[in-house]
Amino acid sequence: QVQLVESGGGLVQPGGSLALSCTASGSIVSIYGMGWYRQAPGKQRESVATITAGGSTNLTDSVKGRFTISRDDAKNTVYLQMNSLKPEDTAVYYCNAEISRPMYIGRINYWGQGTQVTVSS
Repeated sequence: QVQLVESGGGLVQPGGSLALSCTASGSIVSIYGMGWYRQAPGKQRESVATITAGGSTNLTDSVKGRFTISRDDAKNTVYLQMNSLKPEDTAVYYCNAEISRPMYIGRINYWGQGTQVTVSS
């Protein structure tokens, strides 16, 4: 079994900051790409930020300059630092990871349970 557990969501005023973290645990050989996605009410899930095993990052245009994604492979953890938050950032944020496991061929895509981020005054 593999689990991704997110933490760090909450309510913040516009212009504020939040830091999300997501830790993978269980029977893991390697973790490849990791990322953060979000889904606002009535909208499709969208990619927010991704990071490769080599550390290359990609952020959606709407969060560039405000959000930073990073990872700590020793802790199997991916982070999302969110600054200058706007009401339109309000959504459930999900982490994602491509993981290889013992006795399995290839990589398996795993999702966290989601954490709510609300930006409101």
